[in-house]
Amino acid sequence: MDQAFMKEKPVLPLVLKMSLPMVISMLVNSLYNIVDSFFVARVSEDAMTALSLVFPLQNMTNAVGIGFGVGINAAVAFFLGAGNYKAANRSAALGLILSIAHGVVLAALCAALIQPFLALFTQSRPVIDYGLEYFYTVIAFSPMLTASMALEKILQATGRMKTTMFCMAIGAVVNIILDPLFISGAGFIPAMGVFGAALATGIGQTVSLLSYIAVFLKIKIPVRFAIERNCGEKICRRLYLVGIPASLNLALPSFMITALNAILSTYAEANVLILGAYYKLQTFIYFTVSGIVQGIRPLAGYNMGAGRRDRVIKIFKVTLLLSLGVMAVGTLLCLAIPSQLMGLFTQNEQTTAAGAQALRIISAGFIVSALSVVISGLFEGLGKGMPSLIISLMRYVAIIPIALVLSLPYGATGVWNAFWVTEFISAIASCLLFAFCFVRQCNTADSVQ
Repeated sequence: MDQAFMKEKPVLPLVLKMSLPMVISMLVNSLYNIVDSFFVARVSEDAMTALSLVFPLQNMTNAVGIGFGVGINAAVAFFLGAGNYKAANRSAALGLILSIAHGVVLAALCAALIQPFLALFTQSRPVIDYGLEYFYTVIAFSPMLTASMALEKILQATGRMKTTMFCMAIGAVVNIILDPLFISGAGFIPAMGVFGAALATGIGQTVSLLSYIAVFLKIKIPVRFAIERNCGEKICRRLYLVGIPASLNLALPSFMITALNAILSTYAEANVLILGAYYKLQTFIYFTVSGIVQGIRPLAGYNMGAGRRDRVIKIFKVTLLLSLGVMAVGTLLCLAIPSQLMGLFTQNEQTTAAGAQALRIISAGFIVSALSVVISGLFEGLGKGMPSLIISLMRYVAIIPIALVLSLPYGATGVWNAFWVTEFISAIASCLLFAFCFVRQCNTADSVQ
């Protein structure tokens, strides 16, 4: 299969071709958490609070699976662009093996931590019971999730975005269908409540994995799984060089949510539900941008490997404009219908009103955050994991002291304002890193040539 189109096709049509399938699949995939939360919220507010509390640990597995997958994607795309097919094959094989191992280790670790973790934030027995029932079930499917993410990123590195869209979407659709059936029951299927929501999610993830396996068995692609005795160390180093920072990038929101839950719970437990609901809702906005960024990662890596830095700059500009448009739409929705959005997750009028206010405040940082998200994604596609990690540290760690300081005079409202304050600071830092780590290095390389 010829990937030359990645360095020859006009940039805008190319970015749209690569990104639109990922945007669609990411939007469908975002329904995993939305649908779970929507139906679980109908069980009780305690059940929804429980899902909000376990989300950080659940997200850890997703972060490692997707983040290490980004490392696989960057390596495979780079080697394909450089014409080194043996190295691409080795990267794919080692990446898959390590991804499965990560899933097993994370499942065991998170299962051991969940009980003391929940006890940090609530003494409510129903909330704790709901949290354990959901988490133990969903975490058991971690190896399937991490293997699925590895295969997805390998396919994306070859430019097969429509294929990954189908595989991701079919699992999400299965989850959407099973959620109401398993949670509320129907016919011979008993009502399983929170356990049913977790089981539906795990089955959906397994279906996606089986779809990826079928693709690799049936469709001809330019990557084969091959390992040689003397290739492991260098390939592993390359995978982890990008995979670790990318995983940390995605895991940092878990750390941030945990810290913010600790601050918010001192004012009212409903604030934990509001923060959890916000993170479910923002997936529609940020997953859309993430889909665009995922589409351009292999383009950036391939063109850099082929020595086409001019196209990398053009790809960045087009991606940024598209992302700014998405963020503008998200901002308008949060300002226009915040109560309706928050009402998806709670029937309590006071919680809905407080959540609507939070959405209006937080959305002030959406548009400017496009800079940080796109620049961070570009760095990952180019194999520059450390600058990407620095941007994520700005967005997800710096917010904690800002929220703590603002909460002292303003309470929970101060925490919501910390979001947009942090995004403005992070955007400035991202632009400086982009100028120093990419533009300046490209200019230096051109002058040397």
